[in-house]
Formats: sequence, C-alpha cells, structure tokens
Amino acid sequence: MTASSSPSASSSRSRRTYAAGAVLVAAATTAVLVLLPGGSDSRGGGARGSAAAGSASAVPAPADEGLLALARRDASDALAVGRADAPVVMIEYSDFQCPFCGRFARETKPELLRSYVDEGILRIEWRNFPVFGEESQRAALAGWAAGRQDRFWEFHDVVYGESRERNSGAFSTDRLVAMAREAGVADIDRFRSDMSSEEAREAVARDRDEGYGLGVSSTPAFLVNGEPILGAQPTDAFRSAVEAAARAVEE
Repeated sequence: MTASSSPSASSSRSRRTYAAGAVLVAAATTAVLVLLPGGSDSRGGGARGSAAAGSASAVPAPADEGLLALARRDASDALAVGRADAPVVMIEYSDFQCPFCGRFARETKPELLRSYVDEGILRIEWRNFPVFGEESQRAALAGWAAGRQDRFWEFHDVVYGESRERNSGAFSTDRLVAMAREAGVADIDRFRSDMSSEEAREAVARDRDEGYGLGVSSTPAFLVNGEPILGAQPTDAFRSAVEAAARAVEE
C-alpha cells in the first residue's frame, strides 16, 4: 500500500477537504445577496436542488491551504488559460446556461485576460458546474469535447456570445454541434463521440462534485488563490482580488 493510499493519508485529505469546504460554505452563508443592475433573481433546478443565477457580494476570508490546493496547474488542461506557474489562480465554477456567468464572460473576463493572464500574473481554471438541468449537462459535455480539440475557449465565447433562454432547446445536440463548428472545432465526428463518452461524463462529474463538496450552489462562483468570490461581481472586484493575491505571494 502506498503512502498516498494509506488510512492516515486518506484521513488527512478528508480533514483538509472538510476544512476547505467549511471556508467556502461560511462565505456563501454570510454573503449578502445583491442584484446586479438589469439582472433578475431567477432560480433554476439543478442536479441537487435549486441554484441561484443571481450574484452575491465577495466575502473576505483567509486563504485556506485546502482551497489553494484545488488549483490543478496542469499545463495540458484545455479548460484553463494562463501559465501553469502563474502566481495567482482563479478557479471558476460556471454553467453555460447561467446568465450571470455570461455577463462575467462578456464583461469581465476579457479585461482579466488582457491585464493579468497575458502578463503572466493570472491563470484561470474553468470547472463545469451544470446546475440547470439536462441542457446544462449537455453543454458542459460539449465544452469538454471542444477542449479535446483545443477549442474550449472559442466554444466558451460562442456560447456566451449571446443570451439564450434557459432549457428552451438552445442546447440541443444539433445546436451544440453548430456552436462547435462556429468555434472552429475541425473534427465534428470526433466532437460528437467525445461529447457522448464516459470520459466526458467523468470529467464533468469531477468538476461538479468538487464544487458541491465546497458548498457551491450558485453560479458563477470563484476562488482567487483560495479567496471566495460569489457572483458576477463588477470587474473592479476581480481586479482588486487578483492584485491583492499577487501582492500576498510576493510578500
């Protein structure tokens, strides 16, 4: 039996997971829910109950070792952008049907890419967190499949490029294939096969279960070097979080 699989090691990992989850749950529990201008406090059914599409204020909390350890820093990860050794990692739990995730993708992420990712300061790691039902799950599988051909972020931008009514058929298989074509996915037969594969389902489940284990129930939700940010906050909130995390690493 290896050290990593021993009872003591397993117990230690469990304690870290529970501690990390407690930090994020506490942040979510004490957050004051706010409504962004033009938004709506709409809710939709998820795999484990309702998930809010609204936003919540960022809650300062000390970075927890378990939360920091969630950053995968895998250079081959197609669902991540930025240097694997960047000083700051932002983990994003999102649903392709979430309107507030779309707002973040259109209004905030481009600024973060220009100011921090391109400068080698920030790495963004996407986690599929489908909470609005079957179409959310299907879109998550499609995003993973697009990533197999290095087109995840192009697919991401196509999906979020316009508002789509939730659970209306906008994420049928045929429409997702059309989005993949628009995103530049070259081998559509492979895309269809990857999308329906067990590997895709396991990858999406891994992301979703990671989020649920931390107490995430609303999208989008973020960890910036272990610091929770809940909801599609104004761009300045993310700039402040990234810059504070970068300073902390330097110190």
